[in-house]
Amino acid sequence: MSQISSDEAALRCDTRGRVRLLTLNRPAALNAFNDDLYDAVRDALLDAAGSKDVATVVLTGEGRAFTAGQDLGELAERRRHNDGKPHGFEPFMDAVTSFPKPLLAAVNGIGVGIGLTLLPHCDLVFMAEEARVRAPFVSLGVTAEAGSTWLLPARIGWQATAHLLYTAAWMSAQEALQRGLAYRVCPLATLLEETLGVAQEIARMPIDSLVATKQLLLEAQHDALEAARQHENQSFAALRGGPANREALAAFRERRSPDFTKL
Repeated sequence: MSQISSDEAALRCDTRGRVRLLTLNRPAALNAFNDDLYDAVRDALLDAAGSKDVATVVLTGEGRAFTAGQDLGELAERRRHNDGKPHGFEPFMDAVTSFPKPLLAAVNGIGVGIGLTLLPHCDLVFMAEEARVRAPFVSLGVTAEAGSTWLLPARIGWQATAHLLYTAAWMSAQEALQRGLAYRVCPLATLLEETLGVAQEIARMPIDSLVATKQLLLEAQHDALEAARQHENQSFAALRGGPANREALAAFRERRSPDFTKL
């Protein structure tokens, strides 16, 4: 095993044979995504995509969370970059949607926001028995992301998607398995071992054939997915900073329940 980045980094990247293991490593923040983490995962995916020695990638989280989603502190501050380069969520999603090799997720704990909407982009999703996922967007006064308004109905059905998005309810690992969002549910103690085992099985195959096969799978959804992402981004931008979003963020900072009844 070779290690590419230090344990102190927001993302740990390890290579195990022809499998690249990416570990979200902000456990004190429940692996919430800030721009630095989005950029680190994007760069790691681009590196793996271009490497002739990497056949597949596994994504997991350190600690008790897979990821708590967007870092709301940074979202509220609307961080600005002055280097003229793309940063954050959209370049990250571009790397995810175009990733040409098998992508596996080992969901070790809670997945909120992108911790849920990332999963339909993964070829195989393994979840710990205790893991659960949630889409909180409406409760934050915004709307869905990452093409989930197209991918989730296609994967788990319209009504299950409507319930997830409209109520911000939790979905358990077992329900995710039953609905088709997860491929396998495992004890937490064996989650990473089982995920890496399947990843290694895939990695024994010829990389060119894996890439060609995934390209065929992606082509079937490309146009619909990109249209969904564009429409979601427009709706998100229109709602962001609005009365409901401001109330949700204020309630988060003040550690209280939001009150949308007067809006």
